[in-house]
Amino acid sequence: MKKQFIRFGLLLVFMLLIVGCSEDSSTEGEGETQDPGETEKATELQDTLVFGRGADSTSLDPATETDGETFYVTQQIYDTLIDYEDGTTKLQPALATEWEASEDGKTFVLTLRDGVTFQDGTPFNAEAVVANFERWMSAEDFIYYGSMFGGYGEDEANIIERVEATSDLEVTFQLKRPSAPFLKNLAMSPFAIASPEAFDSLAENPVGTGPFKLDDWARNETITLVKNEDYWEDGKPYLNRVIFQVIPDNSARLTALQNGEIDLMDGVNPSDQTIIESDENLKVFSRAPLNVAYMPMNNETAPFDDPLVRQAVNHAIDKEALIEGFFEGNAEPAKNMLPPTIDGYNDEIEPYAYDVEKAKELLAEAGYEAGELEVDLWTMDNPRPYMPAPAKIAESIQKNLADVGIIANIQTLDWSTYLEKAKNGEMPTFLIGWIGDNGDADNFLYTLLGTGSGNNYSFYSNEAVDKILLEAQAATDDAARADLYKQAQVLIHKDAPVVPLVHYESLMAGSSTLENYTPAPTGSEDFTDVTFSE
Repeated sequence: MKKQFIRFGLLLVFMLLIVGCSEDSSTEGEGETQDPGETEKATELQDTLVFGRGADSTSLDPATETDGETFYVTQQIYDTLIDYEDGTTKLQPALATEWEASEDGKTFVLTLRDGVTFQDGTPFNAEAVVANFERWMSAEDFIYYGSMFGGYGEDEANIIERVEATSDLEVTFQLKRPSAPFLKNLAMSPFAIASPEAFDSLAENPVGTGPFKLDDWARNETITLVKNEDYWEDGKPYLNRVIFQVIPDNSARLTALQNGEIDLMDGVNPSDQTIIESDENLKVFSRAPLNVAYMPMNNETAPFDDPLVRQAVNHAIDKEALIEGFFEGNAEPAKNMLPPTIDGYNDEIEPYAYDVEKAKELLAEAGYEAGELEVDLWTMDNPRPYMPAPAKIAESIQKNLADVGIIANIQTLDWSTYLEKAKNGEMPTFLIGWIGDNGDADNFLYTLLGTGSGNNYSFYSNEAVDKILLEAQAATDDAARADLYKQAQVLIHKDAPVVPLVHYESLMAGSSTLENYTPAPTGSEDFTDVTFSE
């Protein structure tokens, strides 16, 4: 009897072990029929993404910033009313589930998602949306608002006449004039919706409705986000943690990726592409070239207040040499500030040819002898998605300028200070770039060159150009808008307020186990769907 009891006990234990193994294997096998990011599945796999980047965020309040390092992080913490589909600038619902525009293009009604709460527990509703817009239009501190909506407060240039909570889950926007890019603008990272209760502390303590929330910020080292357990999209995010790791040097960042210290990186040296592709543990991601790297010249101060000098500088720079030397051929020379992929690009414009003698002639016409003109050429101390080697590019441009008789003294600054000086017009000429926010021509031409725009680092102003760009904003016919933008580019090209350098198909690299990640053309990455394979 005792032996039978022992046998029965052993048999029971064995059966329990079989059941346990069966349950474990079924969980693994169900990955083909269940969502691979389901919480149970995610905990069996790697649940932390470490993203290596060149610089720290300047703030975690997206409404006050313009740099991609900030938006990398805030894109995870906040949601916008409307979003872009993965890898495109095609609109899809986010905090707004649907929208409707009036026939005259001046009224937009958005229906909001029900049951959403901010990360501080306060409810998301129409009043919160209104509060965010009232905050943005209240002061020039909110640079993107002025750039995309024309102005602030009661200014006639501000296209938004009023924003109303027409019900708890409905917001109505009344515009002063039609705005073709209005809905695309709402999807941009700077217009993320924050908790009104946290407005005064968003820079350090962000509170949104997004898939992740801030856990820790070690300045110039790491920003750690953790999963928002109350996120409105069921089962997401799949990761439990995202860490943004600052590694300023591109090569050092790649070494960290090869060693498994990080899982994803931006700022890949183009020359390293073959190394990454030959490593079975890594893979390359390409970002569509919705960008322009360029060199603003302060049009309000000498010597760049003279269009002859600006035209001379455009002729002086050898863009093909830059592409060959620092972009490994993964770029095309820019002749306009608008990328060729955007509707309204003017391909009929003749570029400023690389012509040393022509540059010298123009400088002489402007009254400058060789060696008489000396300027500071500023560059950032970290690579950017549109410029993988800024210091070396600056040195190449320095030589180009020397060849035409301009002495350029290279100055370097940290990213945060650099942006501040750019906004204040404290750098006569410098290297910078722009990644399109919404795939619309307005986001390049008006944002970067419109009079008074907070992102107009060249301080360029041309009434005729402004008139055309504002008319294009209000045009509802796509063909008419495209034609207007082509007209504007003709005038801009003649004035030469900046040197458009290249449009770059930037590279990213990641672990071969990284799944469900698509680089955003706008540069504002979304890690909501990211998982790791076994």
